[in-house]
Amino acid sequence: MNSQTSKPGKSFGIFGEYTSHIRAFKPNARLYLVNVIITGAVMGVFRLIFNFYALSLGFDESVLGNLITTSSFVALIAALPMGYLADTIGRKNALVLSSALLAFAILAMALWQTETSLYAMNIVSGLAQSLGGVTMSPFLMENSDEKERTYLFSFGQGLTMTMASIGNWIGGYLPTWMGQAQNVSATSSHAYGNSILVAGVFAIIAIIPLMSIKTPSIARGQRAVFAPFEFASKHPGMLVKFILPMLLTSLGAGLIMPFMNVFFRVVHHQPDPVIGGLFAWGSLAMGIGLLAAPPLAERTGKIQLVVISQALSIPFLILLGFSPIFWVGAATYYIRLALMNMSSPVYQAFVMEHVEPSGRATVASLTSMAWNFGWAFSPTISGWLQVKYGFGPPFIGTIILYTISVFMYWTFFWRGKVAPAQAPVAAD
Repeated sequence: MNSQTSKPGKSFGIFGEYTSHIRAFKPNARLYLVNVIITGAVMGVFRLIFNFYALSLGFDESVLGNLITTSSFVALIAALPMGYLADTIGRKNALVLSSALLAFAILAMALWQTETSLYAMNIVSGLAQSLGGVTMSPFLMENSDEKERTYLFSFGQGLTMTMASIGNWIGGYLPTWMGQAQNVSATSSHAYGNSILVAGVFAIIAIIPLMSIKTPSIARGQRAVFAPFEFASKHPGMLVKFILPMLLTSLGAGLIMPFMNVFFRVVHHQPDPVIGGLFAWGSLAMGIGLLAAPPLAERTGKIQLVVISQALSIPFLILLGFSPIFWVGAATYYIRLALMNMSSPVYQAFVMEHVEPSGRATVASLTSMAWNFGWAFSPTISGWLQVKYGFGPPFIGTIILYTISVFMYWTFFWRGKVAPAQAPVAAD
């Protein structure tokens, strides 16, 4: 009798367990999540439209790749200085400044449509991306306990993707609405530019919840101290293991992910509204995967989830790149996004848990550099390859790099163990 009643109770218990973790989020974390909701929608609109915007201004895929590279290259070289800045001005001020720089960059791209201004604002965007990236993980660590930490990391990224899906959907129609309002073509630079202008206005609104964050009182021994060279000299092997697989993943992602909207337009001949809807559902699929990650990680183990989910995504990546059928490409796009990205916040939490508090800002900066390295160089290579040979070579490169990366995660962390720098808090 007990066994018969335990099954539905267990199912309900999983849901109740999830909500109890969410209820445990601290006020600062909740304010941060409000910012994530607005910014996620803004970036969903912006990232869908920007490639089309640049092409509508007369630039080709090679220039587009260089623009994407500029932002990521700046984020790469700025990571260490931004880590120092985040420690100097504090987490709250760093998050506010990052959001303000992002809003300014988006607005300026809409208002000034020259190649020089687009490059300049991609530099500003790169600075914002770098500052926000190196601040986020230490901020979440400082504003969470072990009980809800993995859920907070995953819930934040899940919300980002869910709201990006809404932004993608809106972005698919926004140029049409703007074009009708101005009596111009929906694919004109004016329609795309004004759509980006709307996104910039909401990016300003996203700053408001960050202003209400209370600076926590943190014990001196638990403050993140930015000392990159000292930390690297003490833990070189650990840093290599944490960073190298992420570096290879970023090199692969940079070859294809910034161009997926162009891929569906050029290869599958789809219009903007269809691509917007495709991106919206894709972001939603990713969001669902991210929200499902914490309970899965509790049952399989954090690094086990990383290896399994990323390995399973590779066959779908092959179908995405080489199937001539649109619905197959769309379906595999959704599945690949969910599988490949669901482990990202779990891995971030895994890394932060294996680094003593004084080294978290350093490791966050170095992992941010590793991720941005690929995005800084791969889009330029991919843009050139697309002009010369199409999308085949970039997809092949991504498949190879992802496969090597998964093997490294398995070798470094699953088969071989990385000892934590400090004893972890005992789990319940």
